[in-house]
Amino acid sequence: MANIVCKGLTKHYDGGPPVLHPLDLQIDDGEFVVLLGPSGCGKSTMLRMIAGLEGISGGHLSIGNAVVNDVPARERNVAMVFQNYALYPHMNVYDNIAFGLRRLKTPKQEIDRRVREVASMLNLNALLERKPRAMSGGQQQRAAIARAMIKTPDVFLFDEPLSNLDAKLRAQLRTDIKRLHQRLQTTTVYVTHDQLEAMTLADRVILMRDGRIEQAATPSELYHYPRTLFAAGFIGTPAMNFLAGMIERTADTVSARVNGETWELAGPRFLTLRAGQPVKVAVRPNYVRITGGAGNAEALKIRGSVELIEILGADALVTVECTGERITALIPSNSLPQIGANVTLEMNRRDLHVFDAQTEENLTLASGEELGRAASVRAISSVRTH
Repeated sequence: MANIVCKGLTKHYDGGPPVLHPLDLQIDDGEFVVLLGPSGCGKSTMLRMIAGLEGISGGHLSIGNAVVNDVPARERNVAMVFQNYALYPHMNVYDNIAFGLRRLKTPKQEIDRRVREVASMLNLNALLERKPRAMSGGQQQRAAIARAMIKTPDVFLFDEPLSNLDAKLRAQLRTDIKRLHQRLQTTTVYVTHDQLEAMTLADRVILMRDGRIEQAATPSELYHYPRTLFAAGFIGTPAMNFLAGMIERTADTVSARVNGETWELAGPRFLTLRAGQPVKVAVRPNYVRITGGAGNAEALKIRGSVELIEILGADALVTVECTGERITALIPSNSLPQIGANVTLEMNRRDLHVFDAQTEENLTLASGEELGRAASVRAISSVRTH
């Protein structure tokens, strides 16, 4: 079992402030987990602690049910792929891939068999005699992955391996990595700040912020059910719309006053809100519709004028100025309004997320739903307090 378990794991340097606050996390055998977050959130530090390249300040880290806090990196049976390829420039691809096995004094015939096997998996057969300087960035990174694969590790670790590549190569290599994992089923931990990589590759995403786990969930759960304002804003392209609102109450209803409009809120958690409480109302651009007339009588509406249109291909991102607030709508690019046109934006109540402006907690999620999702993702995290 090549599972990874962190219990109270912490990291700080020379008595300074913690880089990683105490966190608990379990990664199952064969799972592909992505550590996602902005620069400085602690994701690369956590990866290097798993690899044995950084010391552990507190807590316990186990790989395959064995505590490895004091086990040297070379004895952990993990393989790491770095951002900068880290190939030996004087060696060809064959020798780079074979290097680790030669150090282990593996028989020559076994080395040759395994080199050609992994080269075939990564479409490197025709490049085995080339040196790194004669290869593209994507080819070099595939060679680095092959060198990691050949040792048949218990765990693969990837530290932003695609960040030096152009968009086309990143997309191609993402596909290669995904297929490789489906074939090998090796436990994989992948670090990135690119949410597209995280959403397309991961079985589960660990979203980090300021050395803590903000949310641990499947890509779909993270997109549809963000627990905090930070998670909602970090995940999703184009970015989610956020509107400042204020709670209004009558005897029978709870509503949010947003940009001069009153939107009734339905759900058990809204009943606990007080009149005058500030909230953030959020909706993703692909759930916003643009109409020029009466539209749907049941929809929530807000009015404004078209400020900007960005053509993305089949779709376009339309920015509408609504009395000081800007809202974007993702709509088909074959039916666009004119710049300056007055339009009505519509959205369904079920597509809204309402966040407490002070705690940043998502009030749209019922407590029972949150507990169920937390159990399903198997990660009890030290979620930041606000």
